[in-house]
Parts: sequence; structure tokens; C-alpha cells
Amino acid sequence: MYRFFLLTTAATAAALSLVSPACAQVDDGSSQPVETVVVTAQRLAQARNGIQTQIGASTYTITSKDIDAEPGGENVQLNQVILQAPGVAQDSFGQLHIRGEHNGLQYRLNGIIIPEGISVFGQTLDPRLADSVKLITGALPAEYGDRTAGIIDVQTKTGLFEPGGQIGVYGGSHSQITPSADYGGSVGGFNYFVSGDYTTDTLGVESPDGSIDPLHDRTKQWHGFAFLQDILDQNSSVTAILGTSNDMFEIPNSRGLQPGGLDGIVGLGPQDPATSDYVLQANGRTSFLSNGLDERQREITHYAILSYLRSQGAFDFQINAFGRYSSLFYTPGGDTGDLLYNGIAQTAYKRDEAYGLQAEGAWHAGESHTIRFGAVYQADDLVSNTSSAVLPVAPGAAGNPNPNPLCADPANICQTSDTPLTILDNGTKHAWSYGLYVQDEWKIFPELTLNYGLRFDQFQAFDAENQISPRVNAVWTPTDTTTVHAGYSRYFSPPPIELVATTDIALFDGTTAAADHTDDTPKAERADYYDVGVNQDLSKDLALGLDGFYKASHNMIDEGQFGAPIILTPFNYLTGRQYGLEFTGTYGFENFSSYVNAAYERADGRDIVSSQFQFDPGDLSYIATHYIPLDHQQIVSLSAGASYVWMDTRFSADLIYGSGLRKDGATPNGDSVPGYTQVNAGVSRTFGIGGLDGLTARFDVINLFDEKYEIRDGSGIGVGAPQFGPRRGFFFGLSKSL
Repeated sequence: MYRFFLLTTAATAAALSLVSPACAQVDDGSSQPVETVVVTAQRLAQARNGIQTQIGASTYTITSKDIDAEPGGENVQLNQVILQAPGVAQDSFGQLHIRGEHNGLQYRLNGIIIPEGISVFGQTLDPRLADSVKLITGALPAEYGDRTAGIIDVQTKTGLFEPGGQIGVYGGSHSQITPSADYGGSVGGFNYFVSGDYTTDTLGVESPDGSIDPLHDRTKQWHGFAFLQDILDQNSSVTAILGTSNDMFEIPNSRGLQPGGLDGIVGLGPQDPATSDYVLQANGRTSFLSNGLDERQREITHYAILSYLRSQGAFDFQINAFGRYSSLFYTPGGDTGDLLYNGIAQTAYKRDEAYGLQAEGAWHAGESHTIRFGAVYQADDLVSNTSSAVLPVAPGAAGNPNPNPLCADPANICQTSDTPLTILDNGTKHAWSYGLYVQDEWKIFPELTLNYGLRFDQFQAFDAENQISPRVNAVWTPTDTTTVHAGYSRYFSPPPIELVATTDIALFDGTTAAADHTDDTPKAERADYYDVGVNQDLSKDLALGLDGFYKASHNMIDEGQFGAPIILTPFNYLTGRQYGLEFTGTYGFENFSSYVNAAYERADGRDIVSSQFQFDPGDLSYIATHYIPLDHQQIVSLSAGASYVWMDTRFSADLIYGSGLRKDGATPNGDSVPGYTQVNAGVSRTFGIGGLDGLTARFDVINLFDEKYEIRDGSGIGVGAPQFGPRRGFFFGLSKSL
């Protein structure tokens, strides 16, 4: 469980020298020069990694051995692995916030971009496919554009370096059962790794009331992955990566509630004594027990990558074609319940088919300079189809069909019928974007490296914008144990176009889903980012790091969950600022390893200038002239873990602490939910029995002390229903190596 926090130093290490070929048996039983293939693959992988530099960025690496040593091991979701990195705060629906950003994450496999999808709950990438997971953040070099809050670069397992695999089953609390299998191998110059798993449990989405087993929260999830690589010769390879996920979720229900009416609308039903609102009436009903709601959401994602890599002499380049299909289908399970609670019952289908090309290269121009350059093009074809059941309303007036006396007053809006109307709102969109960059890694002195470059980005979707972005980073290593870095990056981040609301607001005039007509299109965020840090090795066993950052944004992008379908919608604050300080430490000695990460951050925004129809007019008015904390700001975040191996048995524990995300107080986002600490523990042992070797048994306890804590309380800018963290759970696993 030994973590590495790297303030990345100067140049890529020299390529491995070829060793003399030796003959060995491979999978098909033939005699092949396997060592030559292995060393060639290592050299090509190093060339691939050298094309994309992290000079001056903050890079935190979690290896597959680290993942396996954590409670839960490879059976946890990828977001739970990343949550142990510095500066990461958890949110509902599996979201992560890094350094005060709302999402803004870019996922890569072996450095190759995977286009964004529209899934909210699903985790497309599985930890069991990862040889390592890197979180790259800070002042990023020029090859990183678009989403810049954090780069999640997953280096996949292959069948060449560690052939074999395992089959196993894991499960326990929340009726969880997870069978899984993976295997990798090689035949001559061809190698492969495949994995698959299925999960079902009764905690698919966070509990809305903090109960151990929430009502109506079953999930079923299927995931598959394949890595296929052919080493063509000593200088080149071709690789295919394929992945799929198909996830079904029930939306959990709070128990024992009844509709309480909608603010600003006088319904046909009785007055709710708790809120003084007059409840709606739909299809002759004014009551509907919340236990009976049946909202469901299915998320499907497929992705594919085809890559050609060549390394010859001083020149390395890689050309990658990529594609991703992502869809979301939400159903309310009948109109009446959602109508009475929300004033709208919507069936929604959204799809994004993204495809593109990523071409990058590095020219090692002598001992002092490495020139890197590249281009990325991506296109998206978007589909959004919604069918919404709503109820008619009208201003109060004499003769209003609503018999409530309040409806004689024109100042009031009153329901006029309990018969739902159906509104169809369908649309499509083609969008595209591209980015170009060039940069120079200049080794000025052995102790000082400067990396400087330019990036140009252009996109066209619901809006069209572009920007030239300078980047510069310096890394100084005054001693073998001390690394200092400082950097500046200009960022340009288009809104996630697959999430931009395409609703025609005017269609909902005169209904319970009517909204203000102000709806400016989300804009690209433009930001200046500054970062400085130091890393110190106090001994071969102990390393410490400290990093500070400041970001000033124009049209800062945030996202909120509005309406019944669980999908995020982007919007902009006119100005934003984020700043903070991170500390990280690792210590390892013999069979013991440990880490601790702590972060302090602030994130503020002022004046919402897009997608305004989603917000309360009073909130908009206040935010127009005041900075407010962003809803995902968590002032203090901490993660820590330790692992110890004793007589072939591994004992491990980790924890996360959060001071709490924001909620409404005297002002929007003016308060925070209470802080919390979640501790997890695990024990695992590999053994043989009855001549059967390679068995591994594990036992894990998640939330060891059963702390009941809120992630969200349901209030705040762009926040949906309340969500609680997981209650204590006991899990068992048994696997067999193959």
C-alpha cells in the first residue's frame, strides 16, 4: 500500500537496453525468444509514456498491489480507489471533487483519452483492469486540455509481464454478490488481458435516509474489458482496447412521506399543515405514499480504442482512434407519484456517440531538449428525447376552475385540472472540438528543467469558442532527495456538451413545470492556474510533500442535478476562485506500509450566467452580487491507510475524513453538513488446501464504526435529494489464481 506522490522531474528515463534473446516456452508450447518480446514491450511502453510528460504537475500513483492491499481490494469501485488520493472529496452518485472542482475529470487508458459519457451512477472502469492509477493535477503541461481538474490515467494490465489471472466471488452485506474473472497471456508477440464481472446489491445509490438497506435500491451491473496487443517488430506495436458496462439502478425511496405541495402553486388538494402549501391533485389522487414510487435508471457505455505506436531513433509517435457510446434511460414508473411530488413525471432517453483521433509525438533533439507535439479531434452525435406528464396551471382570476378562494387573486398561480398533459421535447445535436499543442522540455542544468509550450483549442456545439493557452513549468532538484516545482497554466474548458440541457422551456408554460425564460447557453471556462510545491525524501522509507494552488476563473463551470432524471446539467458562474494546500506523506518499512493525505481548500463563485431557468429567482438575485461557496466545497479532506503482512496474512485499514459539503444556511450554500470519518478494515490470506493452491480468502468491514453521516442534505445550489454514506457492512471473498 505504498503510495508515490511525485512532483515529476525532468526527462523520461533512458530506454531499457536490450538483453540477449533467450528461448522459453510460451502459451502455445512453441519455442520463442520471449525475453526479446518482453524487453521490446517494455521499451515501447516507456516510449509511449515519454510522449506525454507530467513535468511540473502533481502526480499521485496507486499501483495494483496498493489496490489489492486496501479493504475490498479490486472489488471496490474506481472512485473509491481515487478517493484515497490527496485533495479528493466524495459526493453523491459516486462523484469526485478534486481541488474544489466539480468533476472536470478526464479519464485515459494508457494515456489515450476516453470521451466523456452521460452516466451518473455507473463506474465504467473497473480497478481489476488497472496495473496502476495515476491522478495528475496542478499546472498541467500543454498536452492536457479540455477537462483539467484532474487526469485519471489508468495503465492497464497486460498478459505479457504478469501472465495468468484469477476467478473469484465476493459479497456480503446489502445482499451483494460479485462473481468476477480475469486472465492474461501471450503467444509470441501477441499478448492479451481480459476481465469481466457482475454485481448485484441493494445499495446501488446512496441511501436518502441513512438506513442500512434503503427501500427500492437494487442495482445490477455488468462490466467487461479486453486489452489486445501485437508487437509488430522491435520498433512498433498495435493495440486494441475494448470495454463495456451495462448498469441498472432503482432510485431509492424515503419511507412514509406524502406529497407536500409545490412552492408558488395552489393545488386542488388539501393544505399541508407542515408547509401551508395546497397539494396537487393528479388522476383523482392527492396522496401517494413515497414507499410506492418506482423510478429507475439504466446506463450503458461501450468504448473502443485502436492504437499504433512507433519508436525509432530520436522520434516516438502514437496515433489513436477512439470511440464511446453512452446512453441513459430514466422511467418514473407511472405518472401519478412523480406528478404529486414534483409536478412533472418525465421519461427521458439521452445518448452520446463520441469518436475521434489523438496523434502525439516526441522528438529527442539532443541531450537538452525534447520537443513534444500533438493533436486531438473529437466529434459527438447527441440525442435527447423526453416525454413529460405535467399538470395545467393558470393565474388566479374570477371563474378559475380551482375552487380554492386563493385562486380568485391574480397574484396566485393555481392548478386548473387534475388530468395530466403530455409534452414531447426531442432533439439532436452534432458537436466537434479539436486541440493542438507543442512544447519543449529544456534541461537547462542537470538540476533545473523548464517545460514550456502553447495549446490551441476550438469547439462548436451549442456555442462556438476558442483560445490559445500558454503553459510553463519549472522543476528544480537541488539535492537527490529534494524536488521543487512551480508552474502556470492557462486553461480552456468547454462545457460537457453531452450534459447541456436541450429543453424548450416555452413548451412548459402554463404547467406545473414552468420555469423562468432566462436560459443563456453554457460557456467555456477560461482560467489562470498557479501551482507550487516541494517533495522531500527524509529517508529511504519516509517521504513528505507539500503543494499549494490558486485558480481564477471566468465563466467557471459547475454542475447541478435538476429535475427527476438523475443527470447533471452544467452552468456557469461569471467569476470563480479556488485555492488550497495539500500535504502528503508515505512511510514503508519491511512488511509495513502507510500513507496519509490532507487538504485544505476554498472554492467560491459569483453570478450565475447560464441555465438560469433551473434556479430559484431569489438565489439568482443574491448570487449576482455576492461570492458564495460552491456546493461541492469541502474545506478539509483527509485520507490515510496502512497495511502489514504477518506470516502470509495481510492486515489493512484505511479511512477518509471530510469536514462536509455545503448546504443552504442564511445564504445559498451558506452552511455545511456535519463532518464525518469512515474507517474500513480488512484481512486477507493466500493459502492452499487439499492439493489446491493459489486460493485467497479475504474479510472486509466497511464503515467499521457504523458512522451514520450525510453526504448531502438535499439543499444547496444544484443539489437533488439527500444522500447518506454507507452504513457498516461485512464482506467476504474467495478467489483462485489461474
